[in-house]
Amino acid sequence: MTHESSSPPLHPAELGRESAVANLAPQLAQFAAVARLEHVTQAAQLLGMPQPTLSRAVARLEGELGVDLLARQGRTVRLTRAGRLLLGSVERALAELERGVELARAETDPVSGRVAFGFLHTMGTDAVPALLRDFRADHPQVRFQLVQDYVAAMLERLRDGELDLCLVSPLPDATDLTARPLDEQRLYLTVPCDHRLAGRRRIRLAEVAQEPFVVVEEGYGLRAITEAFCAEAGFAPRIAFEGEEAETLRGLVAAGLGVALLPPGLVPRPGVVELEVTAPRTRRAIGLAWVAGRPLTPPAAAFRDFVLSRRGRLLDHD
Repeated sequence: MTHESSSPPLHPAELGRESAVANLAPQLAQFAAVARLEHVTQAAQLLGMPQPTLSRAVARLEGELGVDLLARQGRTVRLTRAGRLLLGSVERALAELERGVELARAETDPVSGRVAFGFLHTMGTDAVPALLRDFRADHPQVRFQLVQDYVAAMLERLRDGELDLCLVSPLPDATDLTARPLDEQRLYLTVPCDHRLAGRRRIRLAEVAQEPFVVVEEGYGLRAITEAFCAEAGFAPRIAFEGEEAETLRGLVAAGLGVALLPPGLVPRPGVVELEVTAPRTRRAIGLAWVAGRPLTPPAAAFRDFVLSRRGRLLDHD
């Protein structure tokens, strides 16, 4: 699956202007050096280029712009009025370019660079904080941009380059992505404490085929997984309510609005009971995904390798 940019195509006139500016860019930097020093030879030494080459470059710039930028007095020069106007803009542009270069270098610095990491809402309470804590024990200066979202949105942002890595479930099956399984998490049937099955420890999923279900919205991995397990049990779930995260669903179950397939709660929640499902085997695979063939920055690559080293130990097994 490929992702095409949604940016509108440039008008031919805009392409022409961009091409002209790109061609002028080296000459503008050379002009700025001459203008600052008001001396061609000194500027050439600063730039590490022959003085005649620099003189020809500035003359070419004047020819392309159709204006005199420098008034020459031997190898000493002074700016014309047009030259002063241009120099101000060039200095601001070069300063902005330098700032961009520094930001790009800081982003990819192996010691203090940034990792853009997306993960499931259900991983944000325990598993992800533990990963970050343990990784930063050896990489204390690496910065993180953390994004919690549903799987489809995270994978889109991964493809767009907004994210480096995603912790997802189910694992994507796409040729443009690389996904590695890390762990499995059991999903329990969560029922109200006064439910007819609340006194049981284990059930078959088919036993609640006629029950209303509360589920996450379309696009969330847990929704697709819930529907797939129900289909395996021989029925389509009757959706009563939709939410955005597991704790909201747990609250709806406690209120008696339905049952739900959910990962285990970190702490017991009053009003609900978690039942082990024996058929089918309701476990979901948790894995790490990134864009195939796209090099990761050093800090992102280090974090990826660290997460992969935790395979089988990402979650507390129940």
